[in-house]
Amino acid sequence: MTTPGPHDLLWLRNSSALTRIKASWVRQFWHPDLPVVVRRDHRESGLIPIGVRGERREQRAAGWIDPAEIMRVVTPEMLAERTRLLDSPFSAYAPVSAAIALNDTAWTWCWGITGSTGYALATQQPTLHAASDLDLVIRAPQPLARDALQQWQKQTDTLGCRVDTQIETPSGAFALNEWLREGRVLLKTDTGPILTASPWSRENP
Repeated sequence: MTTPGPHDLLWLRNSSALTRIKASWVRQFWHPDLPVVVRRDHRESGLIPIGVRGERREQRAAGWIDPAEIMRVVTPEMLAERTRLLDSPFSAYAPVSAAIALNDTAWTWCWGITGSTGYALATQQPTLHAASDLDLVIRAPQPLARDALQQWQKQTDTLGCRVDTQIETPSGAFALNEWLREGRVLLKTDTGPILTASPWSRENP
């Protein structure tokens, strides 16, 4: 199995996989039919950093799991597949409609859906509402042309909900709108954020 990356959703074997997490609501709410999400953090002795989502917005817990506990992985790119979006019970919601519209253009990169919209698409849980954002990630192992990213941003600005795009590089992830506006970004890395004008640089930690 390929090592899961940030934003991937993981289904685990059983509840004992999360015994290291101390938040009481996790034991009361979480069960193996619900996924956890891979987060960006240092890897502890081969363990994968994950986050658990609760019923309320403030219920978020962080921990680590053993890769052997993973039963299934769903990536953001899988959630952006057009057939999945069209077949979703949430297809009429603004964030999902916006993702369907983005599928009408043949982009030169891979992109996927994260956040509450991705969670709803993956689980059928009603985590969307009228004012939900659409959180997206673009995988960019190599630098992408600025004019092409400007075209993406221009199109997402016309959609029926707020759209936030993160660019995922080998060094970390950054907000696209910040990059286009400022020319430098706060790059989120496994060891913490750094301010850089070179988010694709291998010299970034």
